[in-house]
Amino acid sequence: MRSMNVAERRARLGVRHRLSLPARTDDVPGIARSLVVLHATDPATVFLSVAARSTGIGPAAVERALYDDRTLLRMLAMRRTMFVAPVELVPVLQASTADALAVRQRAAYARIIERGSDITDAASWFAEAEEAAHRALLARGTATGAQLSADEPLLRTQVDPSPGKPYSKPGNVTTWILVTLGCAGRIVRGRPNGTWISSQYRWSPIETWLPGGIAEVPAGAARAELVRRWLRAFGPAPVADLKWWTGWTAGDVREALALLDVTEVDLGGATGVVLSDDLEPAPVPEPWAALLPALDATPMGWRERGWFLGEHGPRLFDRNGNIGPTVWWDGRVVGGWAQRKDGEIAVRLLEDAGADAEAAIGREAERVAGWYGDIRATPRFRTPLERELTS
Repeated sequence: MRSMNVAERRARLGVRHRLSLPARTDDVPGIARSLVVLHATDPATVFLSVAARSTGIGPAAVERALYDDRTLLRMLAMRRTMFVAPVELVPVLQASTADALAVRQRAAYARIIERGSDITDAASWFAEAEEAAHRALLARGTATGAQLSADEPLLRTQVDPSPGKPYSKPGNVTTWILVTLGCAGRIVRGRPNGTWISSQYRWSPIETWLPGGIAEVPAGAARAELVRRWLRAFGPAPVADLKWWTGWTAGDVREALALLDVTEVDLGGATGVVLSDDLEPAPVPEPWAALLPALDATPMGWRERGWFLGEHGPRLFDRNGNIGPTVWWDGRVVGGWAQRKDGEIAVRLLEDAGADAEAAIGREAERVAGWYGDIRATPRFRTPLERELTS
């Protein structure tokens, strides 16, 4: 069995995730492709992930790719998580993951509606509300949720999500309807109201955003293609990491792997898989430094992170498994960082990485500060070290 040790995995990470200096690029969609997708639960993550992997561009280049060129698209996919995807990958994500997610969303919301309102056939009512919202959006062309709620009475329907509980607060169903339509690939999130850290998006019908809509792909073929891309970017890795990242059942993962030519490899006592045409030793880059944002796609690409995270997890993760801002040196996490109220990028190393590392990390901190400019942003999920650095 071919052995791929930690050093080789770290070398692959540096080159394939465009973190080593020669691998960086100002091609924003290309950066997203290198990671399969960009994590986008926190809007700032998308921009700061590009910042870490680029050389001479700023936030406007990311906005142009998202909203003008439309080479990237924001959507819910794996693990019901928000991602920004290269537009050519959208049909794969839709068929492999989002279609099934839409079905689960409808069922979950229907149960809440029947429990918290006087609607008895919530499934039929929800389908009617979806169609009404879509018609209202087609009429406007682009709109916020509040505008659509004002146009369509069904969206103003009140539901008590936790009837009888003192903390429950009835609200309307607008967000539930729009999120489900987004999962189904019928509407898309466009430019937000505000700066690049805003999550108050305007919605557009898929018909006006992507001419021809989203192409249909067989679900099995789509899952295999997504696994192929993940293995190219994140392999070698245990199958358990792949299952976690996709959020699929074990059966779906096995069926996808069966459609690909993969080889088992030894990861230092654990078994991983890699594409069979990807067994050659990785080129070893010069040591590199990077400041990655909270929920960056690189550390969130694997479930088992010990080979690059070491013992630093308790300081850098919140209680729900969300990683905060991290400092990297030559393929491993060596500390964390945060933006203070005055714009300073505060860095704390959690191990001695050496003078060369400290100098390179300092240069990266200056680059990150330049990307922020006048913007001040707090990560959506705060971690112990990030709180310490900003207290």
